[in-house]
Amino acid sequence: MNILIIGGAGYIGSHVVREFLDRGHNVTVFDDLSSGHKKNLFPEAAFVHSTILDYPSLLTTCRTSFDALVHLAAFKAVGESMKNPEKYSLNNINGTVNILNAMAETGIKYLVFSSSAAVYGQPQYTPIDEKHPLNPESYYGFTKLEIERFMAWYDKLKGMRFASLRYFNAAGYDVKGRITGLEKNPENLIPVIMETAVGLRQEFSIFGNDYETRDGTCIRDYIHVNDLAWGHAAALDYIKKNDSSLTVNLGSETGTTVLEILEAARRISKRPISSKISGRRSGDPSFITASSKLAAELLGWKAIHSDIDTLISTTWEVYKGISIRV
Repeated sequence: MNILIIGGAGYIGSHVVREFLDRGHNVTVFDDLSSGHKKNLFPEAAFVHSTILDYPSLLTTCRTSFDALVHLAAFKAVGESMKNPEKYSLNNINGTVNILNAMAETGIKYLVFSSSAAVYGQPQYTPIDEKHPLNPESYYGFTKLEIERFMAWYDKLKGMRFASLRYFNAAGYDVKGRITGLEKNPENLIPVIMETAVGLRQEFSIFGNDYETRDGTCIRDYIHVNDLAWGHAAALDYIKKNDSSLTVNLGSETGTTVLEILEAARRISKRPISSKISGRRSGDPSFITASSKLAAELLGWKAIHSDIDTLISTTWEVYKGISIRV
């Protein structure tokens, strides 16, 4: 198939591009490089340097006879979304409407969208499955949920089939070492720990150690980015084969504490990684894990690279070459 991957120079996007290329598809990357890297581009894939807010450019690109589109171009920083909702409205909402309209105008029928577990909000039960109430607590999560609703209407009115993939905590790097572009201004746990290990940060803050968990720190579900990439390809195959839209969780179904991640990082990097205990962050639940049973049933998908050591070791391989030290 000919596939347009929007946001394909980013952290997750580049892994998705690699997966589709490995499967023999023709891929075009559409990216404004605001968070992506040129070094994450592959010579086998065409590249369009543009933004989803430029509708004429997006429409021109979509006219290049694509069979499917993968959308990974939403902004994702939870804290920033609460301080600057305008930015998230413009890019995530308006930008996605541009994508949907361009698809409708050019006849692209299939869309794979990177949604988020943030659509669920505070867990009412765990593991969280797709029937869990939808009550996002961040503006970022709200935009993801609204995009899912837009897609459902375009499915109903335009016959466009979509796969909405609700990620949990994406982590790790390509297990074959083919992707090395670092995330810009990361806020997620493992990259922050790695930045501390190489000296980009002086110490790592643990937000609360008095939760009712096995070591007092929060438990989260970490999913390896190669597993996510596989999920995108499997989801596209499903909606094309079945002519039916799909919404599934992608998570490891395994809960790991902050301290367990930190100790694994110290062991694998052989760095001390200074840390301190800070107060709890408002709204942080103590325990979140995913149920990916539906993805297993419908897609034949499962997390195969998402153990702690693989998550940490593949990330450390990318970060360890940084020479900055404090």
